[in-house]
Amino acid sequence: MRLTADHRVAILLHQGIRGPNGKTGLTLLRYGEASVVAVIDQQCAGESLSQLTGMVCNAPIVDSVASALAYQPDVLVIGIAPSGGALPEAWWQEVKQAVAAGLSVVNGLHTPMASDPELQTLLKEGQVIWDIRQEPAGLGVGSGKARSLPCRRVLTVGTDMSVGKMSASLELNQAAQRKGIRSKFLATGQAGLMISGEGIPLDAIRVDFAAGAVEQMVMRFGNDHDLLIVEGQGSLLHPSSTATLPLIRGTQPTGLVLVHRAGQTHIRNHDHVPIPALPEVIRLYETVASAGGAFASVRVVAIALNTGHLDAQASQLAIDQTQALTGLPCTDVVRFGADSLLNVLIN
Repeated sequence: MRLTADHRVAILLHQGIRGPNGKTGLTLLRYGEASVVAVIDQQCAGESLSQLTGMVCNAPIVDSVASALAYQPDVLVIGIAPSGGALPEAWWQEVKQAVAAGLSVVNGLHTPMASDPELQTLLKEGQVIWDIRQEPAGLGVGSGKARSLPCRRVLTVGTDMSVGKMSASLELNQAAQRKGIRSKFLATGQAGLMISGEGIPLDAIRVDFAAGAVEQMVMRFGNDHDLLIVEGQGSLLHPSSTATLPLIRGTQPTGLVLVHRAGQTHIRNHDHVPIPALPEVIRLYETVASAGGAFASVRVVAIALNTGHLDAQASQLAIDQTQALTGLPCTDVVRFGADSLLNVLIN
């Protein structure tokens, strides 16, 4: 399934606009092709979506699926990722109500829905439930063969989780395509898959096959494009992250873009884990990528700085300071566009 301009989408985003768990839905709002006709968030119902998010979107914020049905959606997207990976019972009842009303469901949670007996009995002809987090078939282990591809392969890496790697990847790909470059965004997470309709859900893949799954995806597209931009996941600095190394090995990148949230000094929710100075983080990623010479030398070529929490003046100051500190091109690609970073990637 792929969400296209023909779809009318309602996004289930309870407590996700102001809370920490709405990244999937908010990313779909910013980059998705489908028409979003309603956003469901009881906490923010009746408020202006544009004012709350800074995005140009006139979709109303409503309090429930029942209210959203008035706007005639045909797809319900689960745009939140609650702690534990399962919806609270009240929200689960709303999903059942949506299916009973004839909506298809796009589910990015770890908890599958397509196999649920209750939902199965409610489905009518033409309705589908897309569980995004499913391991692809036919996987093998990685072999490092992506290094043989003639295309450039750029991987976004981060100082932490949820700092903007997907947004940076999408912005870079859009900038490349505007310049007529044969570029391809390769999704590795649920929101990226919702937007692009293809890719791999890396966190649903057994770790032994993770690098192989990335490699398989890169090999599939590498000969038909001049530039592959691979969506990063996790961080080498995060104590629970296992996703970044398979991405590096499977992609065999020709360049890395480091993504960092301006001013962040520690891993979120892990105050005992500091984020080293950016030059040290850059050295770490370059050392791991080359593995002491086992693989090709790979450089961090640019910094994508997330300054969404700063005003314009503070944002520009943070960019200037980061550029001076690292000696690398730096900008906030969401705020100011990705052209300046793209020029480094292709020249």
